[in-house]
Amino acid sequence: MAARPGFHVGRDQWHLAWDKTIPPVLTVGSGDEVSFDALDASNGQITASSRTPDLAALAFDQVDQVAGPIHVDGAMPGDTLQVELLSFEPGDWGWTANLPGFGLLADDFPDAYLRITPLADGIGELLPGVRIPLAPFCGELGVAPSGEPRSTIPPDVTGGNMDTRHLTAGATLWLPVQVPGALFSLGDGHAAQGDGEVCGTAIETPMRATVRLSVRRDVTVTAPEFRTPGPIGTSTNTAGWLAADGVGPDLFVAARDAVRRMIDRLGAELGVAPLDAYLLLSVAGDLRISEVVDQPNWIVTSYCPLSIFGDA
Repeated sequence: MAARPGFHVGRDQWHLAWDKTIPPVLTVGSGDEVSFDALDASNGQITASSRTPDLAALAFDQVDQVAGPIHVDGAMPGDTLQVELLSFEPGDWGWTANLPGFGLLADDFPDAYLRITPLADGIGELLPGVRIPLAPFCGELGVAPSGEPRSTIPPDVTGGNMDTRHLTAGATLWLPVQVPGALFSLGDGHAAQGDGEVCGTAIETPMRATVRLSVRRDVTVTAPEFRTPGPIGTSTNTAGWLAADGVGPDLFVAARDAVRRMIDRLGAELGVAPLDAYLLLSVAGDLRISEVVDQPNWIVTSYCPLSIFGDA
């Protein structure tokens, strides 16, 4: 069915919970396209002129808002909502922060820290000379749950704050419908992010996004599943990688150990300060499970691409 033009969600049409009782801002048909003009994850509280002291005034009960919800005609519990990700256009700036008490190494880095990154020509220069290829996507993509309202911060089987960097333009996402109309929303625009988002922020940015929403009854999912448009990761690194392992019986502890070792390695090899390295790994590094079958110890590896450092 051909899409009907004109469906748009403005930056003032947002909500702060996955909740089936929130009235939809739009009703669309299966196969229709919807565009979104979404604020960044701070809900506009952080701007291009913000600096680290401004983080003290950040109202955390207003962050990680999502735009919507969208009622899709015909979507019923047991159906699947197909979300074709058509385009993502980040703003011309973004922010990355260490927020006290938040992130994988919150105990190691207790102090607030903010970096504003100009975005132009597909690149963000996070640190002087460190050029991050942009791969924009939305960290929040989800539908309303059938039960009690849920925060937008943790992900769930209905989607939400998945922070999955491979859900870029061209990908197709399938979500399980639990309530009539599905009630789809999105937000949390990222210009670039590594697997794991270890400090808890990517290059956060306002985002213009366009998706196509379709009801599928020939596809069954019980949690998010997706298909990428091409090979994973080939566009973000053109050289070798530094890698550091965390080893032990607890995957969370091993992940923290791997990131700590990589922070140390970036300092020793390239002179990157520890807190800058922490933010850098959240934006451009990858955290992956390398081995999980040989008890009692598992291996988690922190990777950092070398091409972002130019001649390193």
